[in-house]
Amino acid sequence: MRVLIVEDEPYLAEAVRDGLRLEAIAADIAPDGDSALELLGVNSYDLAVLDRDIPGPSGDEVARRIVASGSGIPILMLTAADRIDDKASGFELGADDYLTKPFELRELVLRLRALDRRRAYARPPVREIAGLRLDPFRREVFRDGRYVALTRKQFAVLEVLVAADGGVVSAEELLERAWDENADPLTNAVRITVSALRKRLGEPWIIATVPGVGYRIDTAPGTGREGGAVGGGGVRGGGVRG
Repeated sequence: MRVLIVEDEPYLAEAVRDGLRLEAIAADIAPDGDSALELLGVNSYDLAVLDRDIPGPSGDEVARRIVASGSGIPILMLTAADRIDDKASGFELGADDYLTKPFELRELVLRLRALDRRRAYARPPVREIAGLRLDPFRREVFRDGRYVALTRKQFAVLEVLVAADGGVVSAEELLERAWDENADPLTNAVRITVSALRKRLGEPWIIATVPGVGYRIDTAPGTGREGGAVGGGGVRGGGVRG
């Protein structure tokens, strides 16, 4: 899951971002309306956490544009006001949920996950491919009936690969979807995480490397090797080395 946090209070925005990362939720920060609209124009987000009182185009205006874009991105609005009229106007603008400051991070996470489940374009609750069973809401993975314990980042990477249904996902897309915009594009974090994920899932390797392109779930595991050339599958995003 990737979330856009639109919040002009740096301490609060960074605290929320860091807390979401601990829950395996990638998050970017926009300190004002202009930055929010710019990020929305170039990145794909699953949810938006939107403070109504921000510089530039107001939170209300950003909400209007999100709704008008037809993207279907659920909006959780933040405000210091607890009046019912304020909440009513927010819902009328297209907000899907509301949270009054101050709030507990745990409550925000629970609300975000609830919104993610209710999305009209949400992924199926459970995905199965090549003996893998991934439950994105219980955060559980099984391979051939065996439970596999994963780190948050490993789970996030596997979730993107499984959602591609055998298609190739580039390292760049994995970095964007499982990390966030602040991740170094030259980092080898994707390669290291995929390698560790392969070992957690066990042999035969189920994550195939397509040299110069990316990674994919091997629907016929046992025929390839880590780092070996594998063909087939659609290509998503840019390339990958090694």
